[in-house]
Amino acid sequence: MDTTTIVWIVVAVVVVLLLVLIGTALARRSRAAEAHRREERREEASELRREAGHDRIAVQEHEAAAAKLDAEARMSQAEADRKAAEAARLQEEARTRDARLDERRADVDERLRRADELDPDGPHAPEHRADGPPDAPGHGGEGGQRA
Repeated sequence: MDTTTIVWIVVAVVVVLLLVLIGTALARRSRAAEAHRREERREEASELRREAGHDRIAVQEHEAAAAKLDAEARMSQAEADRKAAEAARLQEEARTRDARLDERRADVDERLRRADELDPDGPHAPEHRADGPPDAPGHGGEGGQRA
């Protein structure tokens, strides 16, 4: 082997070693960049989780407030229904009392009419009728009018 061949072999070995070193350095740099990207993603994910945790609490507070309003609305509706039922009951009671009063009024009127028919001095007595004698009291004369 001559010197030129040995120089070429040494140059080839140095070039191969340089290529291996460059490849190794690029691989390390690539792994470091990938690790850096993963760390950034972890930090971003952590931040998103932290924000979501705060937002979840706010959402739960709003849900609780909405549930409270709904419960109050249902209670108000139940109270309104109870008052409506009470009003309906009172109206029915008033109608029943009115009907009883109408019956009693009719009964009183009937008894008064019957008493007037039976009373010889009442408005239905023969001397108070229009077909009675003209000089009879109650025919426009002075003696027939009651106070």
